[in-house]
Parts: sequence; structure tokens; C-alpha cells
Amino acid sequence: MAELKLTDVAKAYGDVKVLSHINLDIQTGELIVFVGPSGCGKSTLLRMIAGLEKITGGTLEIEGDVVNDVPPAQRGIAMVFQSYALYPHMTVRDNMAFALKIAKKPQAEIDAAIERAAKILQLDPYLDRLPKALSGGQRQRVAIGRAIVRDPKVYLFDEPLSNLDAALRVATRIEIAQLKESMPDSTMIYVTHDQVEAMTLASRIVVLAGGGISQVGTPLELYEKPANTFVAQFIGSPAMNMLPGRIVGTGDATRIGLPTGAEVDVPIPSAAALDGAEIAIGVRPEDLTVAEEGDPVLIDSTVLLSEKLGEVTVVYCNPVKAFEGDDAQTIAKLPGIHQISRGTPLKLTAPLEKLHLFHEGHSLLYI
Repeated sequence: MAELKLTDVAKAYGDVKVLSHINLDIQTGELIVFVGPSGCGKSTLLRMIAGLEKITGGTLEIEGDVVNDVPPAQRGIAMVFQSYALYPHMTVRDNMAFALKIAKKPQAEIDAAIERAAKILQLDPYLDRLPKALSGGQRQRVAIGRAIVRDPKVYLFDEPLSNLDAALRVATRIEIAQLKESMPDSTMIYVTHDQVEAMTLASRIVVLAGGGISQVGTPLELYEKPANTFVAQFIGSPAMNMLPGRIVGTGDATRIGLPTGAEVDVPIPSAAALDGAEIAIGVRPEDLTVAEEGDPVLIDSTVLLSEKLGEVTVVYCNPVKAFEGDDAQTIAKLPGIHQISRGTPLKLTAPLEKLHLFHEGHSLLYI
């Protein structure tokens, strides 16, 4: 299959810059997921790779060839859109065969391609049905099958599960993961706003924000070592809590002053120049626990609301002054069932190695 290289790629509509300085190497066999908030340009970037949007700066290479001006049909790319876009009057077989017939492929080759794709996607029993006789998940599989039969260099998925209900999204996400396992040499680029899809499917995640790339890494790299506060709060649900703090000692470990007045040593190195700096202390809701005698108290709060979900209890605590100056609720995700009512005083702590430290929005790990 194919390697892709984006070098200083940019997109602008007149004077409005949508994307700039996009530099990314995608290796053969990777499943790359673009995520980011609405309007960050993830679908636009995917469409630029497909050739449906003109690149206004930089270069896009596929297998070493610059394809900026190559028409979409000649790039060796197949795209699965958010809407299934199936022909309602055609059977599943005819929908999947349509592009190959237009390309005047031999009938034997078309039949073999459809048989292969139907087997991969478990569509064999439905080949003679019309789309109206299929479920939403089956229709999406047909749309994917229509891409597979073309045997492209690169598969592009533009939010393919967003039209499905919650149960179907989970089932179809599993099917896409299994599809990738069955096609290990296929290069896939997947756009979604759903971080669960990103975390479960991706070889690497590309987080887009502010017209550029905020961070690239494996799902666990982004979860455990976010480069900045945006990635820290975008990856993970509920979002990472941000608390105000101050550096009171530097070196191989950083001594920080907590909002409660306590001081602790966090196993993150820091430069002497940061001594006395105001920082944001990040802690994920699932890393918080109820403080016991002798534990450093990270959050001293009053419960506003608790949600008992069975496997966890999600606790919303009184507003804490966030690093940026806004009032923000602190959220704890406590395992099991806890009988905690509104107005209950609650002291929370977390393992020191689970704390994240940010100075001027950037993680100390990357400074």
C-alpha cells in the first residue's frame, strides 16, 4: 500500500486561513485518526488528501510522488463518506460493482473483488438486497465494501459512524477494527470527533486545533503525556481537571504548592528558571481517590452532585479556580458505588506520578 507525506501543507479560502504548517508522515499499514473540535479543519484536511479540496500551500506526496495537481480518480484513494451515498435502486452487489464497471474492468475481476469484499465485511447474505432492506450498520458496511473493491492505496473515512445510533456505532467500530486487522498492509486515515473511536482504532492520533497540529502520538501517549492543556482536556472523558499551583522547587523532581496549601514533589523534571512560576496542575477524574489520613490533599471541596453509574460514581465538586482564571467544577470518577450526597465535604488525592504540570499551556515534559 502507500506512504503519505504532508510537508508544510496549508489551506486558505481567500484571506481566511483554515490550515497551515501541516507536517505529517503516514507509514504504510497505519490507521491514522484526525480528531479535534468542530471547525478545526480535520475533514478539510482529509478532502485535500483525497483531491476534493485544492491545496493552497505545501506538498502532498503519495509513495514519493507529489500529487497536489493529480485528479482524485488518479490518486489511488477510496473515500467512505459520512452519508452512505448508496444508489437506492441498485442491489448491494451492483452498488459495490458500480465503480469497477465505470472503469471497464473485466466481469471476472469485478466478481472476484465483490466476493472478497463481501467475505471480509460479512455481506454475503445481502448481496441481492436493496439498501432499503438493510440496517444502518449494514449500509455503512456496503459503503466500505465499495471502497475495498477498488483495492486503493489509501482508505479515507470521513466520520463514517456519526449517522448510527449508539449501539450500532459500537458494533460498526468493532467491525472497522476487525477490517483493519484483516488488511494489515492497508493505510487508513479516519476522521472523527468521537475520542472513543480515536482511542480504540488509531495506530496514531493527530489532534488538530487552531489551524494546525497540536500533537501527534499513539492513543496512550496522548492520554499519559499530553503536550499541552488543549490535548490534556480534549483526550479523556470526563476532561482532565486543571487546578492552580506554583513551582516552589526545581530539579529532577518538581516541588509544587497545591491549591490546599500543601507541598508535594512530583516526579517530573523542571529547569531552575521555572522556580516560582505559576502552573496548572492537571489530574484526570479517574486518578482521583478519597484522601485518607496522611495523604496529601489535592482538592478540598464540597459535593455538588453525584452520579451512581454502577461501575463508577462520578462526583462533581464545588468550583475551583482554574489556571486560566475561570471557575470550573472538579470532577472525580470513583470506582464502585459511593453514597455521597450534595453538600458532603470531600477531600481528594491522586498518585503524584499521575499529576500533569503545565506552564503557559505547555507540559513540563516537553519544555
